[in-house]
Amino acid sequence: MKTDEFLRQVTALPGVTGNERAAAEFIAKAFEPYADEVEITPLNSVIAHKKGKGPKVMICAHLDEIGMMVSKIEKDGSLRMQSVGGVDPRVLPGMRVKVYGKDEVLMGVVGATPPHLMKEADRKNNYTFETLFVDLGLPACEVEKKVRIGDNVCFESRYVELKNGRVSTKTVDDRGCVAIMLRAAQRLQKMHHEADLYFVATCQEEIGSYGAMTAGFQLDPDFGVAFDVCHAETPGAPRMYTSKIDSLVTSKGPFLHPYLVKKLEEAAKENNVQLQVSIDPRWTSTDADDLSLVRNGVPTVLLSLPLKYMHTNVETFDMHALEEGGRLLAHYLSAMDASWEEELWN
Repeated sequence: MKTDEFLRQVTALPGVTGNERAAAEFIAKAFEPYADEVEITPLNSVIAHKKGKGPKVMICAHLDEIGMMVSKIEKDGSLRMQSVGGVDPRVLPGMRVKVYGKDEVLMGVVGATPPHLMKEADRKNNYTFETLFVDLGLPACEVEKKVRIGDNVCFESRYVELKNGRVSTKTVDDRGCVAIMLRAAQRLQKMHHEADLYFVATCQEEIGSYGAMTAGFQLDPDFGVAFDVCHAETPGAPRMYTSKIDSLVTSKGPFLHPYLVKKLEEAAKENNVQLQVSIDPRWTSTDADDLSLVRNGVPTVLLSLPLKYMHTNVETFDMHALEEGGRLLAHYLSAMDASWEEELWN
């Protein structure tokens, strides 16, 4: 499957944290031609094993997405909701959403009191979940037949190809990075690798990286390679916290092993892949943190795909950067052998 077609399909699937099964099944099927074994764990992480006799490597990117849950059905049939993961309520008014009800998926829109009808003091306040609701166009008696408390509410989005190789859609965080792993697995079909590779699309990252923790404990890898998104440059954003959108970023910090970072930089230079460097002087707030702490510790490196408008339904990335990420990852994994363990510990 071509990268753009994979992304078009996988980003459209529901996968709010804790309910990732549909996305997990699609990703598992996509990896099957390029792996020796594929499994879906009880928590809905996907593990695709590409066998080798060298060091065991876990490569991970999360498949879950932020979203909402229905918390109340109002007398007029509108739905109240609460966030699952880091949903900023300020981006929601006017957004189209999908409500995954009892037996059907219902289209809805996020509404709020119009500014024209607000008191002057209220206009200065930001929207909160207490002031927002989902309108399904149905009376309460019909809504109660179709929707339950706890049903998921997902962003609705189109996959839009912008100019200059840019693409905008929902859930690029982090299924765009799952696409990088898939692209590397495809490339490795024609490359030699000694490492014993486990590509893991992790669940439940958006609430605490529980998929990385559980998969890491199960696999007990020698090395870890974690993927996530980072902030691309946008007007008004502090430049010290953003990166150029056209190439991947690696990070340096206490959770990230300097030897693996050095080898990654070498692989990028040897294969003419542009690679930016940032710092995470404390934690990274990604799967890398929790994977590095599994069992007696896993030396881990982090790669990030720069993204505009994170945690919205128009997350925007550069397709060339994504493709180059797959190429870099394939070469990096191909170079891993037993000597890396000897050099790392000596």
